[in-house]
Parts: sequence; C-alpha cells; structure tokens
Amino acid sequence: MGSVGILNYGAYIPRRRMSRPAILDAVGWAQPGLKGLAKGARTFAAWDEDAITMAVEAARNALASATIVPDTLCFASTTAPFLDRLNAGVVAAALDLPPECHVFDMAGSQRAGSSALIATKPRGATLIASADKRPTKPASPMEMLSGDAGAAMLIGEGEPLAEIIGCNSIYADLVDHYRTAGTTADYGLEDRWYRDEGLAKFAPRAVAPLLDRAGVSARDISRLIAPVAHSAHAVAIAEALGVGADRLADGLFASCGHSGVAHSLLMLATALDAARAGEWILLTAFGQGCDAVLLRTTDAIDAASCRGGVANQLANARVEENYIRFLAAAGGVDIDWGMRAERDNRTAQTVAFDKSRDIYGFVGGICGACSTPQFPKSRRCVNPDCSALDTQTDYRFADKRGAVKSFTEDWMAFTREPPLIYGNVSFDGGGNAFMEMCDFASGEIAIGSPVRMNFRIKDIDGARGFHRYFWKAAPPSGGRDG
Repeated sequence: MGSVGILNYGAYIPRRRMSRPAILDAVGWAQPGLKGLAKGARTFAAWDEDAITMAVEAARNALASATIVPDTLCFASTTAPFLDRLNAGVVAAALDLPPECHVFDMAGSQRAGSSALIATKPRGATLIASADKRPTKPASPMEMLSGDAGAAMLIGEGEPLAEIIGCNSIYADLVDHYRTAGTTADYGLEDRWYRDEGLAKFAPRAVAPLLDRAGVSARDISRLIAPVAHSAHAVAIAEALGVGADRLADGLFASCGHSGVAHSLLMLATALDAARAGEWILLTAFGQGCDAVLLRTTDAIDAASCRGGVANQLANARVEENYIRFLAAAGGVDIDWGMRAERDNRTAQTVAFDKSRDIYGFVGGICGACSTPQFPKSRRCVNPDCSALDTQTDYRFADKRGAVKSFTEDWMAFTREPPLIYGNVSFDGGGNAFMEMCDFASGEIAIGSPVRMNFRIKDIDGARGFHRYFWKAAPPSGGRDG
C-alpha cells in the first residue's frame, strides 16, 4: 500500500485584475481609509464565470497530467450558484467523469476546502475542486482584499508529491464575518478582535497536538500556509505557532487577493510549486475554528509536471482601470442593456438532460471509417467524401486546442461585456465548431489566434435565476500547459 497524499494539483486564476489604486480613485472620497490597501491588483471573474466554472478549470489543470480517474469529487465553495441543486454534479459533467463517481458539495465556512482535505479517506482517488466568487459591497475593505480564483487537489494512494502526515481540527463559533441567504455580501466585524481572540488562539490549539503526534517541531516547518486576508494576521499566526514569519507562504495579496474557500488550497498549490523534496508544509485554515494539515514533500515533487501553473497564470494578467466595468462583471451595478437583453431565455430542462454530455462535457463524435471528428455527434459522418452511417464513437473536444478560423466582434448583439465575439474554431486533429469566444479584448483577436476551451456561463435566466453552461474559446491561459 502506498502513501496517501497529493497526487496532482491545479489552480485557476482569472485573467482579469482590478487595479486597487483605481478602486481607491473611484470610492476614496467615501472611504479614505482604504488608502492603505490600495496596492497591486486583485483578480475578478468575468460575468460568465462563477464558482462552478472556476472549479472546473482548476480541476482540469489538476487532471491534465494525472494517470488516474477520480472516483470521488468534492466541490467546495460558499458561493455556489445553486442552493438546491448538486453543484458538484455540474463540475463532474464538465470533467466528463463516469456516472458512478461519488460527487458532493461542501460549504458552510472558509474551511470547506481544507475540511474536504481532512475528510478524504485512503480509498481510490478524490478530487477536491474549490472556488469562490465572493460578493462584496462597493467601497468596503473586503472589495479590496478579496480575489476570485479556484484550486484543486487530487488525493489518493500511490506515489504522492506530498504525503499527508496528519490532520487535526477544532471548532468554535467565533463569528468574524457572515452572509445569510437574505444578504448579498458579507458583514464583517472587528479585525483585531478576530486576530487576537480567534486566529492567535485557535492556531496553537489545532496545530500543537498534530505536531506532537508527528514528532515534528515548529522549527522544522519549511512553509506555513495561513490563508487570511491581512498579512499582519498571518504574522500573528506564525508568532503564535513559533514558526518564523520568514517561512510564511505567499498570501498572494499583491496579484490575487483572498479567494475564500479556495485560498488555503491555492496557497498550497503555490507552495508546492516552489517546494523541494523533504520539506515540511503546515497548512492552516480558519472559519469558526481551525483546520491543520501537516504534509511532507517527496522526491516526486521535483519532477512534477503540474508545477509552475500558479505563477504563470498570475503573470498572464489584464489589468482593468474601469471601476464600473469591474462592478458590472460581479452584477454590482444594474446596467440598462437595451431591448435586446429582454428576450426570454428559459432553459428546456428535458433537452438539457438529454444532451447533458454533449453540452457540459463537450463530447462530439469521430468517424470510425474516416477519422473525421465532429460536433455534435450524429448518425451520419459530416465528411462529404465519407458519409458513413452509425460509425461514430465519443470524442471530447473540451481538451483539444485550436485556432480561430473566422471571427466577428459584434457591438449590436447583447452581451454583458461588449463586444460579443464569436466565430469558427478549427481544432487540432480535425473538427470545427462555431462558438463564442471569451477573455479577448476588442482588437486582440485575429485569424489564427491560438485558443483553448474554457467552461463558462452561456446565459443567465434572470427571471428564474438559472445558469446555463457551455464551452467558449479563450486565449491560452498561461497555466501549466501554456
């Protein structure tokens, strides 16, 4: 029996960044105290991204070089779009996991991601996909401190990159912020009180027994993960644990922000990117208590093909200076989009169920007679020189790269981020599809531009609150595979 640990990992960081100085320029007249936070830029998701789509992209990066298929999927988030629908089921469908895969949601606190890590049993392989797109009030400190992102960990037996040595957890109903079903943004309480009565006291209670059982000293810790929004709070945690502040892992404030549930796993991915074999990594996570996970990297970490993805995605940034555009992406401002936005877009659930694998998994067909791929799959081959009947087998386009064959920047059609860009994509290995494109600025796209597929919101039924999903063509992400 092999060790239990992290077999692979991935992250997803949206390309868009909102300049914090630009936020201050827009709201500083009302909240001049935000000046101390007005440094760098925070990530923000596009209008067609949510916790599900970001979790899918992080999970795809985690599975890209994996040699096993997970038999369990946990989706961890406090901002899942559906309250009474299995959000993890949408993630699993987009990843085209087998129907027998056990999928479930985990939520309720900022510890949802780390708690999923602790709850993982050494049976098969478990994929933890976490993401948050946290709603924030304009001109609030949380607006400055937050960032949208996703992270994923593939956990199981074998030859892990980092072995899970032990875990420990405590709970305490200390409330530092909260959001209810009837509110749109978190209500925050006093930061210093939470630091002194919560973080600085909870961390030793959770960590000390764990280190004692493992026979490890605080001085042995190479990297301490303290996923909190304020750097001063992270230093307080390090001091309380007796771990030097110089061993704190990067909190990602300057170029990302605090990504909620995903942040502990995102910081872990960043730490693993830089780690060498034999390092002790201590992960902590907070939210009405504290989770603590002790890991030790193995010799496999040095040659791991998933390394470097976080830094590459952070570098692949497009900084936004327009505060209204930033608010519009999060639904924070009600813009009059005109009559073209008034069409009824109710989803036919019967058709959606029947075509679920085609739409969510982006699974088409390939002809067994002439090897022509096509989407959607049909009984007859689209190759006019073949036209064979009933020869097609499943062919997944979601993982294929391609190039722009034709495109239109349409300033008349409705989209929540004009212009609407769409066109024909030619896939590597064959096949074409007419589809929407995302993450391209006006004038940035050209014939021949390389693209990869991204799982996105296709449309939002505002009257019924339903999100429809499909795939869009996006520029290479700058992630692990470029």
